Amino acid sequence: MPLHLEAQPLPLKAGDDGVIRIGATRVTLDTILAAFREGATAEEIAQQYSSVPLADVYSAISFYLRQRERVDEYLRDRERRGEEVRALNEGRFDPQGVRDRLVARRAGSA
Repeated sequence: MPLHLEAQPLPLKAGDDGVIRIGATRVTLDTILAAFREGATAEEIAQQYSSVPLADVYSAISFYLRQRERVDEYLRDRERRGEEVRALNEGRFDPQGVRDRLVARRAGSA
């Protein structure tokens, strides 16, 4: 019996916010690729993110390897947006002295 070859759809889904996630999980493509770039195997990644099937991890990595330039641009854009959000939040909430303020608040309620 011959093996029937059939293309499988990518398990990648872009949300309304533009963030690409793996299948129906909350795990982002960024997360999977960060682990891969740090040297983790697909099996290690699937073990660390148990909601992502091993085949989907392999698909995400394969997509990255086949579309490296486009994916790298997507990752750079996500990093830029993250930096913008971080700067905005730090502008709204001064991170300096947070621990001291929390300790003082706790001491005042004791």
